[in-house]
Amino acid sequence: MISAVAEQYEIHPQTLRLYEREGLLKPSRSEGNTRLYTDSDIERLEVILHLTRDLGVNLAGVEIILNMREKMGEMQAQIQEFIASLNRELAARTARPPELEGRNSLIPVVSARPPAPAGAPVASRRNR
Repeated sequence: MISAVAEQYEIHPQTLRLYEREGLLKPSRSEGNTRLYTDSDIERLEVILHLTRDLGVNLAGVEIILNMREKMGEMQAQIQEFIASLNRELAARTARPPELEGRNSLIPVVSARPPAPAGAPVASRRNR
């Protein structure tokens, strides 16, 4: 509830209402319209308080920083998904038999014969 959060963080309840009006916090509501703060709301409030109290950032700056943090989190999730996709593809390719590798290549893959041992007779084209 707003009174408990305000007391815990030594801020006025009106400050929490202001943060909500500015869109910085979005607490859920009970059936009686009481603000209910989740753990993620509390973590976000701690970031807001750190930015405003310790670093002197105004509310417009706080909004920009919070939006950038969200976008960075989304990008990090996309990068992790991309890496996981690459790892799955790499695992699938290494599990594939080597004779199937050349089928989808731009350049045909030709199996080379090992060189003949020294002193072994060399077959001429006519004998093949």
